[in-house]
Amino acid sequence: MTDTVTTTALSKWFGPKVAVSEVTIGFGPGVTGLLGPNGAGKTTLMRVVAGLQRPSQGEVSVLGENPRKTPAIYKKMALVPEDEAIYERLTARQFITLAARLARVSDPEGNTQRVLETVDLVDSAHRRLAGFSKGMRQRAKVAAALVSDPEILLLDEPLNGADPVQRAALIKLFEELGTAGRTIIVSSHVLAEVERMAGRVVAMVDGRLAAVGSVETIRGAMTDRPRQMFVECSDPRALAGGLIETEGVVGLQVSEGQLRIEASDAGAVALAMPALAVERGVSITRLEPSDESLESVFRYLVDTR
Repeated sequence: MTDTVTTTALSKWFGPKVAVSEVTIGFGPGVTGLLGPNGAGKTTLMRVVAGLQRPSQGEVSVLGENPRKTPAIYKKMALVPEDEAIYERLTARQFITLAARLARVSDPEGNTQRVLETVDLVDSAHRRLAGFSKGMRQRAKVAAALVSDPEILLLDEPLNGADPVQRAALIKLFEELGTAGRTIIVSSHVLAEVERMAGRVVAMVDGRLAAVGSVETIRGAMTDRPRQMFVECSDPRALAGGLIETEGVVGLQVSEGQLRIEASDAGAVALAMPALAVERGVSITRLEPSDESLESVFRYLVDTR
């Protein structure tokens, strides 16, 4: 699908510190996870895309326009920052209604009620934000962003402080918005949650792009690191004895009823497994990769920088 947000050779530096370096990337409808360790440049990239900071070099395009030169774009885009961007003396309802009026939303009160229901804050809407927990403040910020019905939503650590129920509800909301055709760019340090909600991952390390694609695609491209496989079977020692001679196997670890395999060619090993099992009278009940997670990809990218 057509990209709605693009950056071309984008760099941003603060004095001698380079926060983002020559990043060329596109984001389209759906949920994209923005991944990287602290200091990777994720927040800076989001702030430059949102028009809050001027690029030091390169270009940003949002819906075909430069956001700093086309203020009308701001009505179609919203940012939920990681920091506490709230007015604590306001109630949740007042805070969201203020955001609606600033965005010149028609029927600000009606739309405020709509997004309060969306993030499940109706019962607490009369309370001042100063008394809100971190998770409730995050939901109020998400509601304030959604009140203008943006096409593009930038979320910087939106799940911070939320309890498990709130996290699940917000993840479901972001997934639904992405499925509806909105462009959702979400940064989170909780890797399992990024993996759950994002079909595509953009990984940054030291201000540069480290990898782009689905978790499976990125893991498949890591050809210099053996793949990890987990096997549950009736006789792991017998199966391991056959696998020792199999091309592509670089390591084996046997335990009670289980076998862990390191393979330079996981596909070849998986194809050889059924014949070996039959030959040695082994019954296999489970076979799956054990390092196809976002955490393993993230660890690899950080370790090799």
